[in-house]
Amino acid sequence: MDLTVVAYVIYLLISVALTVWVARTLSRNGRIFLADVLRGNEKLAEAVNHLLVVGFYLVNLGFVTLYLKNADGVANARELFEALSVKVGVVLLVLGVMHLGNVWLLSRIRRRSALEREQTPPVPPQGWTPPGPHGPWAAPAPAPAPAPGQCVR
Repeated sequence: MDLTVVAYVIYLLISVALTVWVARTLSRNGRIFLADVLRGNEKLAEAVNHLLVVGFYLVNLGFVTLYLKNADGVANARELFEALSVKVGVVLLVLGVMHLGNVWLLSRIRRRSALEREQTPPVPPQGWTPPGPHGPWAAPAPAPAPAPGQCVR
């Protein structure tokens, strides 16, 4: 059998297995994080988690298949290992970048959600104070002047 075909098969097996492992790990551990970001809405967190996993699979498996072609043929075992190390290494880097991108995006969503929670008053407003004659930010009225002969402390 041609060693280039062997390299392709091994590359696909390793790359697909790594992609599935990373996606499952992200899905399992990201579920809790998404529930927090989405304020405990478990159904929405599960739906978003599933959509993220599908997108992760599509992008990474698409990259793995596009990166399959080897420009040079593989003639011996050494070239087989070299080709596999380059291809699997690049796939690992892409998986890492995708993981960091997901974490960065989710942390921004979480930060925005936390800011929105802080801006919501804990008690709803119960009324309002009408503005004074000089607008809502009028200076306090001056103290009355003391009467003649009165001691000022």
